[in-house]
Amino acid sequence: MLTTKRVRPAALAFVAGCLLAACSQDNSSNTPTTVTEVDLVLTNGKVLTVDDSFSIHDTVVVDDGLIVATGDSALAAQYRADETVDLGGKLLMPGFNDSHTHIRGRPLRYIELGGVSSIAEIQELIRDKVELIGEGEWITGYGWSEDELDEGRRPLRADLDAAAPNNPIILTRAGGHSAVVNSLALQLADVTLDTPQPDGGVIERGDDGELNGIIRERQGIVGSLVPDSTYDEIIASLEINLNALLELGITSITDASKTPADYEMFEELYANADLPLPRSALQFQWHDPEAILALNQRVGEGNEFLKPGPIKVFADGGFTGPAAFTLVPYLGQGEYRGYLNMGEGELVTLLNEIHDAGFQMGIHAIGDAAIVLVVNTLADTLERNPREDHRHYLNHFSMRPPDLTMELMSDHEIHITQQPNFTYTLEGRYSAYLDGWRLQHNNPLRSPMDHGITVAISSDILPIGPMVGIYAAVTRKGMTGTVYGPDEAITMEEAIRAYTLTGAYLNFDEEEKGSLEPGKFADMILLSDDLLTIDPERIMDVQVEKTWIGGELVYESSAI
Repeated sequence: MLTTKRVRPAALAFVAGCLLAACSQDNSSNTPTTVTEVDLVLTNGKVLTVDDSFSIHDTVVVDDGLIVATGDSALAAQYRADETVDLGGKLLMPGFNDSHTHIRGRPLRYIELGGVSSIAEIQELIRDKVELIGEGEWITGYGWSEDELDEGRRPLRADLDAAAPNNPIILTRAGGHSAVVNSLALQLADVTLDTPQPDGGVIERGDDGELNGIIRERQGIVGSLVPDSTYDEIIASLEINLNALLELGITSITDASKTPADYEMFEELYANADLPLPRSALQFQWHDPEAILALNQRVGEGNEFLKPGPIKVFADGGFTGPAAFTLVPYLGQGEYRGYLNMGEGELVTLLNEIHDAGFQMGIHAIGDAAIVLVVNTLADTLERNPREDHRHYLNHFSMRPPDLTMELMSDHEIHITQQPNFTYTLEGRYSAYLDGWRLQHNNPLRSPMDHGITVAISSDILPIGPMVGIYAAVTRKGMTGTVYGPDEAITMEEAIRAYTLTGAYLNFDEEEKGSLEPGKFADMILLSDDLLTIDPERIMDVQVEKTWIGGELVYESSAI
């Protein structure tokens, strides 16, 4: 079971200060320096502290879950540790802080489609699921991408019908902004050629004029029919899925779409977990303000493993549809510019309401038009009702907006959590829908940083593994090897900081985690290769060999 006590920054500094004072005692003669007993010493490594100077040391000392000191190899002689780890010259750094992701528990009917390589493989997984749960039962899944399928196209209604005509099926595309359903699912949802197009979404037709099974942005018109999963199967799966993050070196997450009821499930899980879990902050959508306020009154700032995060707001749609709201029409789509998720007036009112209620916001804004609208609104809101250190931020920021918008962001300290991994995994979508300057500057990093905007890096599960995001951030390469806007690349140091300390900053946690500095949580990872010297083409091959949370070893690779 994981501890749930929360140690505040002042307490952390006090503990670290006491230990440092003890280890520096000397009688100003030849009397040996006092040796302090601690829990853990890791030495003979390349320790990236990710402090202001990006200092690199050899040794790190840990006690009671906190970093006590970092320094050269002589530091180890000042301590008597219960355990000493020889790092073998390898790179030790803070654990990744994924500041925008989605981790869910999954029911028995669910199929994991991330990484599938063909429609034929999807069909085989469907057949296996029918054999397991029987005919007539709903089948769900998530994670397919046409860019990764041998057939070079999306799975369609006919493909699903061929695999399981007697089970209703809905399979959501990676990114969550569209889905494919089969004929039985359409029939149960009473979706026909006569069904009006839903606001903010599209029910697609194929070249033959018939429904092809793809629904963009409003797949809930079918998905709402899927029976509720049992609490027990969801919480058991959630524990496994959260634990799996440790293998990726992710020691903290911000889950970007949860409810107060979900928070209660997380509370139960963290109180009774059999597996080690990362630290979590949960974002809530503003659907039930009273429930959110009641939860915040009950839990306050949470504890060191679980806390409420910012309020999530959806300004526009996603890019895979495409449905992100753009200033200029999409390539080859006539006058189509995507959608706002709600009317402009409603969005402006909502952002003002949440700010005035005293909450921090993480706002989904992908298209450049959505970004301009959100930033203009926040600037007006902050001028009307200033709030020191509000730390409002934009999730995604996938299309580069005008420079004036970035200047407003800098002036009003509006931050970003960006997913450079989209440049890699969504390359096919960007190439299909964007051209010229817009295509080259997808998922910009250098330009907002140069404007003085604070930028964190996160995954949004496309994919979750941080190495893809780091690779794309420093190389600007897509899956084909094409380089997009090399002027938007950042350095490895900047990428590491954005994926660790800056992610903690977005949750007001920079005094507690995100770097290996005295008084902070000893959340650390040991890597197979040195990110600072490796050939950039090998970044995605780098493996996490060990993960520690609070100085406790919570993952060790079997390959060591």
